[in-house]
Amino acid sequence: MNLMHLKYAVEIAKNKSISRTAEKLYMGQPNLSRAIKELEDNIGITIFNRTSKGISITTEGEEFLSYARKIVEQIDEIESIYHKDGRKKQRLSVCVPRASYISFALSGFARQLDTTDPAEIYYKETNSMNAINSLLKGDCGLAVIRYQSTFDKYFNNLFSEKNIIAETITEFSYVLLVSKYSSLAQKDDIMLSDLSGHIEITHSDPYVPSLPLNDVMKAELSEFVNKRIFVFERGSQFVLLENVPETFMWVSPIPQPLLFKHNLVQKTCNTNNKKYRDVLIYRRGYKLTELDNRFIDEVYKAKALYL
Repeated sequence: MNLMHLKYAVEIAKNKSISRTAEKLYMGQPNLSRAIKELEDNIGITIFNRTSKGISITTEGEEFLSYARKIVEQIDEIESIYHKDGRKKQRLSVCVPRASYISFALSGFARQLDTTDPAEIYYKETNSMNAINSLLKGDCGLAVIRYQSTFDKYFNNLFSEKNIIAETITEFSYVLLVSKYSSLAQKDDIMLSDLSGHIEITHSDPYVPSLPLNDVMKAELSEFVNKRIFVFERGSQFVLLENVPETFMWVSPIPQPLLFKHNLVQKTCNTNNKKYRDVLIYRRGYKLTELDNRFIDEVYKAKALYL
């Protein structure tokens, strides 16, 4: 069996297109199609159904690709962890929610890196759906995802279906993050109705398996607010909160250095009874590396310090 053919099959499944994969691999589409046909003849199954609308993966193909991804991942790992001069490369790839305490965990992790050896660290802040997809495709070794505790059964069903190991890191309630110059900062007991007239900053890509986006958004957004700014990363939210006193955001507790740096305060809201979970996930059968375990240790340290 040709190893390159395995890599081609994995890439086609990832891109969901033979032509798009051929472009990315800088090879002719007929040559790529021929390679996949040879692979299918070799193993005696059809991996991809070809139609006028594109390709789909057969049931046998899904099973085959699950093994192929593991093989390709192991080969890539062997190639990536050793530098040309023979020194081992330090490598970590992780997807996480947009959580400040986890970024502090990354800082603690980075301080431990051996500066004498090469290193490649991939740290992606994203939503739960993208994190799970990246994990299943082998783009990252582990991930941390965040969701409302009330949706626990939906995620547990997905974990079981996709052979994902899940470990709850923490469960918490959101706090209200506002400028220290906001009128909300002066209140001792904030009610949800007090948010009326203010601008909510929120991330616009929440995800719950098997639930329509509208239902998920309804569960996430503040009911007394009709003005919102949707962002996809943490940098802009701090700039907005600091410079527009009428804004607020629901967040996991923020480390004090960030509050001080951006002139922000965090307030509790007793009438907000939503609980959230941050959950560590990785594929069943995946062996956590030394760097994976170091990063996980730092996440738990940051949780103990800031949550």
